Parts: sequence; structure tokens; C-alpha cells
Amino acid sequence: MWLERIQCGVWYGKRRWLTLAVLGLLLFKAAPWLVPGKPFAQQYSSSVAVYDAEGRLLRLTLARDDAYRQWLPLSAIDPQLQQAVLLHEDRFFYAHLGVNPISIVRAAWDTYAAGPRRIGGSTITMQVARLHYRLHSRSLPGKLQQIARAIQLELTYSKAEIFEAYLNLLPYGRNIEGVGAASQIYLGKPASNLTLGDALTLAVIPQSPLRRAPGENTHRALADARNRLFDAWEKSHPAAREQADLIKAPVQTRDIAQLPFHAPHFVNSVLAEPRPAQNQNSRVMTTLDLKQQKLLERHIKSYVARMNRIGIRNAAALLLDTRDMGVKAMAGSADFFNAGIYGQVNGTQAKRSPGSTLKPFIYALGMDQGVIHPASMLRDAPLSFGSFSPENFDGRFAGPLSAKEALIRSRNIPAVSVAAKLSNPSLYAFLKSAGVSRLAPEAHYGLALVLGGGEVSMEELVMLYAALANHGMLKPLRTTHDAPQVKGTRVLSEEASYLVLDMLKDVPRPEQAQYHDWVRDPLPVSWKTGTSYGFRDAWTVGVFGPYVLAVWVGNFDGEGNPAFVGIQAAAPLFFEIADSLKAQSPLRQLPYQLPKGLARIEVCAVSGQIPGPHCHHKKETWFIPGKSPIKVCDIHREVVVDNQTGRQTCPPYAHAVHSEVYEFWSSDMLRVFRQAGIPRRSPPLSDVRCASNDHSSWGAAPQITSPLSGVTYSLRAAHVGEETIAFQATTDADARFVFWFVNENLVGRSVADVAFHWKAMPGSFVIRAVDDQGRADARALKVELVE
Repeated sequence: MWLERIQCGVWYGKRRWLTLAVLGLLLFKAAPWLVPGKPFAQQYSSSVAVYDAEGRLLRLTLARDDAYRQWLPLSAIDPQLQQAVLLHEDRFFYAHLGVNPISIVRAAWDTYAAGPRRIGGSTITMQVARLHYRLHSRSLPGKLQQIARAIQLELTYSKAEIFEAYLNLLPYGRNIEGVGAASQIYLGKPASNLTLGDALTLAVIPQSPLRRAPGENTHRALADARNRLFDAWEKSHPAAREQADLIKAPVQTRDIAQLPFHAPHFVNSVLAEPRPAQNQNSRVMTTLDLKQQKLLERHIKSYVARMNRIGIRNAAALLLDTRDMGVKAMAGSADFFNAGIYGQVNGTQAKRSPGSTLKPFIYALGMDQGVIHPASMLRDAPLSFGSFSPENFDGRFAGPLSAKEALIRSRNIPAVSVAAKLSNPSLYAFLKSAGVSRLAPEAHYGLALVLGGGEVSMEELVMLYAALANHGMLKPLRTTHDAPQVKGTRVLSEEASYLVLDMLKDVPRPEQAQYHDWVRDPLPVSWKTGTSYGFRDAWTVGVFGPYVLAVWVGNFDGEGNPAFVGIQAAAPLFFEIADSLKAQSPLRQLPYQLPKGLARIEVCAVSGQIPGPHCHHKKETWFIPGKSPIKVCDIHREVVVDNQTGRQTCPPYAHAVHSEVYEFWSSDMLRVFRQAGIPRRSPPLSDVRCASNDHSSWGAAPQITSPLSGVTYSLRAAHVGEETIAFQATTDADARFVFWFVNENLVGRSVADVAFHWKAMPGSFVIRAVDDQGRADARALKVELVE
């Protein structure tokens, strides 16, 4: 009886210990979920791998501790690599509790009893403990500490978390840690898509990185270790024997010096953008196309080398896909590594004077606000806007031009004239609403903003041109794949955007003397050049197919060069790149439906106005109903001529008369015609008795051009009665004389278009100009006395 009781007690004792052991094991396994540790990924800084849109590596950055470490989740690591590491390092990883007693005893026996050969007995968990806590485990106290820490890790983390940490902390030689960075650096591919040979290679390097990491003298040691692992692999994977020769063939590896460093300005800008918390975004997929990037860089480098003889040493360019607003290529300078040209400065983000590249938006706003349509006749003649007297780049005046011709030829005075009539928004307000940053107050620029008086960046300029291509919708640039595509904000009408691009596509190329539509080109380019004051910046920006391309030539230190002219310095490079892009892959014009708000109408070919009864030469133009200006032509006028005197006459007629049609140009236009050697038949003089007849009111009233409006003139006290102020006015073609009045007092008469000089005196006055047809204009004048 007593023996049975003893046996029963032993049985129950064993069962109790077994139960406690099972409960302990369950508690051990449940510990990571009951008391989870801080994720390993959050405890280590990570490198950032930046890829182009096709998954090609652009750059792998250093982590904050100057190590190459790209933290990857297990799901992003090839399963073959995971199996190879387990086979090579710890076959029983998922079975033990952090320590494998059998391995430790065998390692101790082989190391200390059987001979001098040192055999490692560390499990993967123990190795993570050594790497994570930076332990020295070669001594007995260090090994015991390593075992304790391994058990601690098993109580805090799951097996998957420990294995993930191990794969991301493995040493791969130099400052390379983890399979993610090692795969990118040594194999040139992500760790998610490896061949078996790749996986075996990466699995054996960490055991002896000094001897096996790819280098000049490590190929044999690496190959031997990989082949031994393959022999072990094929025992459990018999099918691998069929590919043994292929798998055991030398693996093509790269040195760390071959790590890609593509599109440096673009990658720097991407890395500077705010990103999610560290380690949550170690892979950045960008919108860049590496093939197009290399094409851009190659053309810029070649062009600068050829043009160095005329002082062109730097250039920048930006290529944008308007369909998704993705940046496809960016070169911020001609050479990132050239300190002599400040090559690391990103010229696409620098603020520069845009020259005339903003003119298309003046015309677009003018069409939206009913100021002009493409065939509207504009004056290219001397003109003053207060104290601002713009001039053309060539110092000449072309006379009357259509809006389309004025834009194509980039004439300054017509553009300023249109800008002066804009309101709600003005050009300044338009640029502000479009996100152009760091603009001074509007009063600082005045109308000089039209000619590049402000500053914009290439990125801002490309965004504006993309709005034209996107039917008037302004959208932000995108540099990363996960950046949202937004609908955008309307800044121009669809009709005005279409018309501006339609006008710009007829700008002739630098090497051709004729218009674009005279040359066969299935993919038209709508483009514009710009040259800043002092020849500091040369620009060309254009839209073709799905792209917007901008090119800048200049110096980052702002030094001017007479060679920095948009049409001469930037346009050739622009078309080299555009033509190469067309050759690289077939580009097609995007399908575009003609805006419903557009109509074709007939206008007078000379004035661009609605044809009157005397307009015999007509042409068609685009017209925006409800917006475009409607005015009957007033250039062609029928006059009654006395057969005997040859003068204009009015009823009752004294002699026989006949009717003739004349072009009535203003005096400033007639002067331009004379300067250009273009004859214009002047209408005959009027009979004196017709001056007060209502018939004379058909013509245009004089427009005072001097004195300037809003300007206070200074008169030195010592020269009162000697200094003069020029009075001048633009008159209609039938005016012969202008009578000048100061505060209702007649002070003199001048021939039309000839200045009258008035002896100045201090005070405030009202100046009136009355032509010999009785039409008048007035302007305030203030003269201050100074010592």
C-alpha cells in the first residue's frame, strides 16, 4: 500500500511539474504579446533607397549613424534568402527558446576540449542580442550575458520580429548592415527578388565579412562558402540539382564604389521633402525616368562643352509630364561635382528673372478679360506708362501687329499695353494666385513685371506652362509615386489656354526663317524664349506632346554675358533635348477636344476689328463669344474729296466731289512707318469750314504722351524761365496741328507729332491738347521748385 502511494505521489508530482513546464512554455511564448517590446525598426535609423518610376535605384543614402542599412519587413525579403539563412545559421530557430543547449555544448567541446578550432554555438536570437546590445561574447561572462539577453528577447519579441531584426542587422563588411542594403550594393537589386545563387551568396557573407564581402581578393572564399551551402540546400531541395552548374557559377557582384548616384539635384529635393516617420519610408518610388534623365544630362554636358568658347558654362533643365504632373528629369546644373560653377546648387529651384517667358500669360489673361483676341491689332510704337517707357529688345518699333504676331515676335510694348488694361486679376495677382513665391509688393514692379522684373523659379515656370497644357488648371508638381494627383485650381479659361498654345506653336525655330506650319512636323512645339535684363538669364520653355520642358542658361553668381539671349543660348539646347525625346520613344499629340466656347469669325486683315463697309481685305480668327472685344473697324474710312481743291469737304458741296477710302493711322504709327520705309497715303486736308462738323468726330482724339502722367517735375530756382517741358501728343491721321493750352490759356501750336517746348514755372496746371479737328485730351501737371 505504501509503495502504491509513493508511486502515485511520484506520478502526480511528475504531472504537476509537467503541467508547470507546459504553462511556463505557454507563458514564455505568450510573453511577446503580453509585454510587447518597442519595434526594432523604430530603434534604428534607416537608409533611404530612392528609385525611379521603373524601379531603378537612383541613390541609397546613409543612415543617421553613417551605416548603409535599409530596414525591410520580412515580407519584402525573398523567401529563398530567409531559408538559406536559417539553413546556414540556425536550423532550429523556430523550435528553441532563444538558446540551443546542444549547439552550445558542441561548440564548447569543439573549442575547448577537442582542439583549437573555434565553433560558434550562437542561435539567431543570441546573435541579435549581441548585435542589438553590442555585447562582447568571446569571454565566458560575455557569453552568459548574451544568453540572458537572448532569453529576454524571446520574452519580449515574437520569432518573426527577432528574425526580421537579424536579417536587417547582419554585418556585410565596411559600414553595410542588413540584407536590404547588401543586396542593393553588391547585387544591384532589391532583396525581394533574388535568384537562388543571389540568396546563397548573401546568406554566407555575414559569417566572415572580412573574407567574403565582395572585393578584389575575396571571390574564392565567397564562392567556396556559397557552394558548401548549396550542397546542404540541395539535400532538402532535390530539384535544385538540375541547376547546380548555373547556381554555382560566379555571381556578378559590385563594389560599394559602384553604388548609383543618379539625378543628384532631383534626389536631394525628394529627400528634403517631409516624409513619414523614420523607417516607415525606406523605399521612395519617384516619378523620374532614368533614361530621360540621362538623356537630359548628356545633352546639357555636351552643349556646355561646345559653347564654352562663348562663355556658356552652366545650364539647367526640367522635364515634366503634364498628364500626372510627374517630374521625369531634372538637371539643376551642368555638372553637380564642378565647384567652379557652383554645381551643387539646384538651378531649377533658384529664383531668376524670367525675361519674356511670362508674356503668354498676359495674352491669355487679355483674352479672358475681353481685352484682345488673336487678331487684335496692337501698337508697337514709342509709348509711356507714367514714368515707365518700355523699349523692345532690338531697340526698334514694328508698328501695328496682331496679338498673335506680337507674341510670336515677343514685342515688349504691345505686351505692356495689354498688361496695363488687365484687372481682376492683373498679371501680379495671377502670379500670386498661381503660387509664385517671394514676390515683392505689386507697386515695386509696376508694369516692369511684364518684362521679367520679378523672379520665378524654373519649377514655378514649368507649373504655369503645364496649366496651359491642362486646359487652364493649375496643379502642383509631383516627384514621388505616392504623391496625390489633384484636380487642380482653374487660373485660366480652357479657351484662352488653347489659343495661347495655338499661337505659340507657330513660333519659328532658331534655325528656320519661316513659321512652324511651313515645316512638316507631326508633333508641334508651343514654345517661348526669355532674356533677363543685363543678359544674366537665357530661357526657353515649351509644350510638346505630353511634356513641358524648360531650359535655362546662365551663371549662378548672376554674372551677365551678351551670349545669354534666349533664342540664341537656350533655344538650341531646348530643341536638341526635345528632338532626342521624340526619337527615344514615339510621342504623339495628346487627344484634345476643341473648347466649345471658341468660334471662328471674319475680321479686317488690317485692323483685326469687325469688318466695316470699307474693309476689303479680311481674314478668319478665333473668337471667344461673350469675351472677345467687338468693335467695328475704324482704320478704313470713306472721305468726300473736292475735285477742285483736293481737300476733304462736307455738305453743302461747292464743287464736284468724289469718295475715296483711306487708312487713318495715328501720328505715332505713321512715324514708325516712315522710319521703316513703308509708305502710307495720308488722307487729304480738311476744308476749314468742316472743322466743327460732326463728321470730324469720327477720328481719334489726341493722346498726350508728354508730360508724363503722375510725375512731378522739378524746376531749379536758378533756371526759372529757361528750362522747358516738352508737350507732345499722338494724333489721328487727319490732324495737322495741335494747339496747346495751360489752364485755359493758349501757349502755342505745334505740327502734329512734333513736340512743343513750354517754359516751365512752379505750380499745378492742367495741360490740354486740341487738334485742328476740335478733338482734345487733358492731363494734370505739377512742377516743384528746388534749390
